[in-house]
Amino acid sequence: MESVFGSNNTGVLEVSDRALSEILEIRSQEPDPDKLALWIEISGVNGNSYSYDVYFQDRSDAGGDDAIIELGGIAVVVPSSSVASISGSKLDLGGDDGSGGLMIVNPNSPPSLDSGLPEELMDADLSGPLAQEIIRVLQDEINPAIASHGGRADLVAVADSTAYLRLSGGCQGCGMASVTLSQGIEVAIKEAVPAITSVKDVTDHMNGANPYYGASKK
Repeated sequence: MESVFGSNNTGVLEVSDRALSEILEIRSQEPDPDKLALWIEISGVNGNSYSYDVYFQDRSDAGGDDAIIELGGIAVVVPSSSVASISGSKLDLGGDDGSGGLMIVNPNSPPSLDSGLPEELMDADLSGPLAQEIIRVLQDEINPAIASHGGRADLVAVADSTAYLRLSGGCQGCGMASVTLSQGIEVAIKEAVPAITSVKDVTDHMNGANPYYGASKK
């Protein structure tokens, strides 16, 4: 497998030689192929796996926060919103002989909630001003900081003075997640949104890449 990364995108995506050859062949049939990058982004969830949009688009459309992976003859762009969920993945061809088409082998799985979130808060409305302010803090301050470790934090509910967060990417199952939450994320949210006095993690860490909630732990 060939792994060629931009200076700030180490570990985002690995591309096999045979996948690269296939990508270049397909791109050659597009108008102005030399201007096009391969874009890969999360489009949704299918069961326990992510689904993807994979397409060609002008490389110049990439933003400063997007991951740009320079390969031999083409760039691969992963939009910033998908970096944490795609980090550590491999792009290859399916089948032993490569006849199965492009496929993404992703070690990350869509986050799911555990019993830490009260049932009445499932599918909570996050359109209110308090929730929107917390989301702003996550987007502007917290997620850019933990993205370097492939992590992401999302608000899933607000009740009274408590914010319920779900961690994903490199933070799901990470043994340092509780420290990241209590010493980093919780402090930042409380300082920016004084109405919040408690931040709770409702991540299903057992399904993370490195689960630290074992059956024997209390």
